[in-house]
This record gives sequence, structure tokens and C-alpha cells, in this order.
Amino acid sequence: MCGIAGYKTSRWVDDAVLPRMVEALHHRGPDGAGFFRDGDFAGGMRRLAIVDLAHGEQPFRTEDGTITMFYNGEIYNYRELRQRLEAKGYRFRSNCDGEVIPFLYREHGEKLFELLDGMFAVGLWIASEQKLILARDIPGEKPLHYAELAPGEIVFGSEIEALKPFLGIDLSLDRQALWDFPTFLWIPEPRTVYRGIKALPRSHILIADAKGSRLQRFENKFNLAPLCGRDDADVVAETQRVVEEAVKSRLLSDVPVGSFLSGGLDSSIVATISAKHLSTLDTFSVGFEDIDDPYHGRADESQAAADTAARIGARHHTIRVTGRTFKDEIDRFCRHGDQPFAVSSGFGILAVSKAAREAGIKVLMTGDGADEMFGGYSWYAHLDGRGRSPVPIPEGIISFQNFGIALPERLAALDALPQAERAWAWHYYAHETEKAALFSQDFREGLSSSLCHFAGFRGDRPWGAVDFVAQDRDLYFPQEMLRKCDRMTMAYSVEGRVPFAAPAVLSHADKLSFAHMVAPDGTLKHVLRKAFSDVLSQEVLARPKHGFNVPIDHWLKNDWADLVEDTFRQDSALNREGMLAPGAALAAKTMLHDKKRLHGHTIFCMIMLNKWLETNAH
Repeated sequence: MCGIAGYKTSRWVDDAVLPRMVEALHHRGPDGAGFFRDGDFAGGMRRLAIVDLAHGEQPFRTEDGTITMFYNGEIYNYRELRQRLEAKGYRFRSNCDGEVIPFLYREHGEKLFELLDGMFAVGLWIASEQKLILARDIPGEKPLHYAELAPGEIVFGSEIEALKPFLGIDLSLDRQALWDFPTFLWIPEPRTVYRGIKALPRSHILIADAKGSRLQRFENKFNLAPLCGRDDADVVAETQRVVEEAVKSRLLSDVPVGSFLSGGLDSSIVATISAKHLSTLDTFSVGFEDIDDPYHGRADESQAAADTAARIGARHHTIRVTGRTFKDEIDRFCRHGDQPFAVSSGFGILAVSKAAREAGIKVLMTGDGADEMFGGYSWYAHLDGRGRSPVPIPEGIISFQNFGIALPERLAALDALPQAERAWAWHYYAHETEKAALFSQDFREGLSSSLCHFAGFRGDRPWGAVDFVAQDRDLYFPQEMLRKCDRMTMAYSVEGRVPFAAPAVLSHADKLSFAHMVAPDGTLKHVLRKAFSDVLSQEVLARPKHGFNVPIDHWLKNDWADLVEDTFRQDSALNREGMLAPGAALAAKTMLHDKKRLHGHTIFCMIMLNKWLETNAH
């Protein structure tokens, strides 16, 4: 595990630039650094030592020096791949998982990435061809960003911050990206906050050589056997097999492993399987103030987590937090978001990662992704329209977050929406008209609706219930859940691992019917619950979906009210940049006290954008 950075360019570059780029990634790899130069190419890395602690220095180079690799991540099937390569005569100098990659390139060329079960961001320099290949994993767990200076000339890095020391990159703000931000709480890829920097899409490689630069997608070829024609018992058994194998493989480590544990179904599955295969397991949960949130109910699940930990024999840690605790971490949260980022549950991951690092834990397993793979979000129970009764449709902006409006009225309003807007309304945050009340007319001039991110997902055909779930897998899961896990664990130099993001689990989930995910009685994650009913307690199996809840609306009206005031002041960074509408402060106050609709995350986006601008605006 590490952070990588580098460039391929014919222009002169100050020798001090690459060390500054790499040092920006120190938190991703405090255990060592490595550098390499060859003509127009230079690359570097920071290492977080997880596997083969004594011999994992990078870059990896083939003996003849023709292939040099910088690599960030873990390849969980590397032993199998290594055995195949050794049978062909390849000899390894370490037991590091990433060493298979240069040899696989010799055997398979650019198709090698289809063979990797893991999370990775890779830079391969092919000296004989003067070619740079960048690659990003299938689910999108590890980030990789790049700036194209000219055809075939590329600057790259694990984080945007690592690219900024390289002069000549266009660092003007991307207004469309910032407009999209309050809709999602993050900036949708491949855009970034800067016009000149892009995110390499997941499941893609970028090739830069004398012919120029080009993107290519590679396929997920794991677990392709069809499920159709198999009975429910077979689907349950296959679900158990695929998930257990994903968890077991992701325990690969030469350092102690821990696990997030909320007390709910998903993290309990991961922790229970982990405990079965490890001699010791540390589990971590967050204990909130016991606030009654209108979305999730009571905020504190720490006792349920402690009960599960005791049942599986784990050494449990409860981290007690308050609104003040997280408020003190806002600057760190902002810095490690790398660009504007406002997923408030990331504060909990920060708290757990800090506690894990202090306890000597470098690797944390998480239950993220089970909701998207197996149908766990509360609104999924309503996607197919079962049991609807005709009711009047309320006026105004309606989404699933209108908790001041009775559920039947909310559902009637959503059913009446066009498809793209309905996709927004089930899951996301600021509406276009709400953003218009906050952003100035000059700022939003010429921008497109953020609903464009839902267009074309299934072509022109109408979506069924399963399509809304699949769209969450495609957009929400990699860009919110995986981004949150990576950035907030790495903030404390901890590696977060997500078994439900395994390529085999992704393939399995794509084969499931809606009935596999949501039972006729509305039970969520139906097949997943059945698959692990023999290893989990009845309390865990019966517990309703809760989520890693942060009572953001409550805090913004109380302990965090000064953050709202600072964001909309006349001398705030947002106002200095000309982004705020004249009545934005009043609009924000009105939204926060809306009794029909939750707006806390929308206002928190403005707070985080303001904070980001304070330290990054030019």
C-alpha cells in the first residue's frame, strides 16, 4: 500500500518537483519512499508496509530494467498468479503482492489488469517503448488522478494535492463540478474541482506514448457463471460462498487486522468471518450522543456492536464522540477529502481510523457495499410500487428526504417524477432550484443540470426497480462509499478494505433479481440475511437498517451553528469568489429550519466548500 506520483513529459522539470509531489502523499505511506527517473519519465511513491515488511520497497523493476512499476493497493489473488508465473520460469525477489504485475505485463500486456482481484492504482513505465500505463481497479477503491499537458504528456498522482507542485497544470476551478457537489456531497468523476485535472475512471487504463494519450476500459471477468435457472437455496449458498471468500482473501496481511463494527448486519458479517480466520481481531465502533434523528432514529448503536464483539471473541473498542469531537476534526476532514467532500459519516471513519492507528492496527475491514450489492437502503422497499394506494400528490420539491411529509404522499410524488429526477429523489440531496437559491447567477451561468449524471444509464428504456439499485452500484457506491473509506482511513495511515467491493461480489450482485434483494414482506437484503442466518445472532438479523448515522441537521442548528454563520458572511471565501447569491444566508437559515425536508447535508456542502476555498483558492 502506498501513494504514487509522477510524470511523463519532454519539458524541463525542476528536480525538486517530484520529491514535493511524493511528500504530499506522506500520510498514505509513512514507512518509506522510492524514486525513479528515465529520460522523460519520473515517478515516486510513499509506502505503507502491510505485506512483506522487509522487502516491499518500490519501484519494482524487472531484472533487465525494461519494466518499472509504482503501485498502490493490494492484490488478494497474488499467490495464485505467482504460482502460474513461477511455473513459466519467472523468479521473484520478494513476497510482495504487487511484484506479479510487471511479469503479468510480459505475459498478457494491457489485459493483465483483468486478472487482478484487488484494489490498485498502478503506474507502469515500459522503457523500450517509452510508454506509460496508468490503471485503476475494477470497483474504484484506490484513487488515481492525472493532468494531460500535451498529447502523450501526463502528470499523475494518487491524490490531487500531489499534482499541484507541478507547474503548468490548469488549476482554475471547474464550476460544473462545484455545481454538482451539493447534489451528491462529492464531485462526480471524471471531473475534479480543477478543470485541468481528471480522475482516471475505475476499470480503466490510460496509455501515454508517442501516439498520444488514450483511455481503455477493461472488464470484470470474475465470477461470470450465470444464476438464472438456479433455485433460491442455490442463490443463498452462492451468496454465502462469494462473500466468505471475499472476506477471507482480504485478511491478507503481515500486520494486525481490525474491523469496523456498527452492530448491524453488514459489519457483523465481515467481523464474524474475520474472527473465524484470525487468531485475534480488534473491532471498533463509534458511540454517538443519543440523539433521535428523523432519518435513522436513535444515533447510538455502540451497545449492539459491543454485544456482537463479545459473541465472536473480538477485542472491542468503543470511541465516544460528540458534536464537538467532530467539529474539532473538520479541518482534517476537509484536507483529506482532497477536494470538496461532505459525506458526514466520514467523521466516524476518521475517529475509528485514529483509534485503530493508536492501537497498532494498520488494516481495517469494513461492511461498506452490502446495501448496494444486496438491496439494503430503506427506500428500496418502495422501488417496485407494491401496495401503493392513490393519494394526493403534494406540491413543491419532494424527495425521499421530505420526512415532514407522510410516506404515502412522498411515494406518490416520487412515482410522478421523470426517471432521472426520480433517481435523484430516492437517494441524493440538493435540488437544482435549492442550489439556485444559494449560488449566484453569475456562478451558475451556462451550467448543466446535475440530473445529467442519471441520463443514459440504461439507454432509453424505462428503469425497473433493479435498475435503480444497479445505478447506485455504478455511481453512489464507488464515488461516495469507497471514496469516503479510502480518504478517511488514509488520513491516519490506515488501509481500509471493503470485501463487498470484490469483483466476484460485484458480478454476483449484478445477477440478483429484485426479489432476491427485497422480500415480498419488504425485508431488505433478503438473500444476504438468509446466507448468514446460521452464524449471526437473531438480534443482528432482525435489526432494521440503520446506517452510520451522523445527526448533521441537529448539530448545524445547535453546536455547529457558528459554522453556518461563518460560511455565509460577507467576507467568507465563498463570497470573495463571487459564488453566493445575495440572499444565500437567509435561504440557508430557512432551509435548515424547514419542518418538511432535511437540508443539513446541503448546507454542510456549502460549509465544506467554503473551508476548502479558504486554503485552496487562487
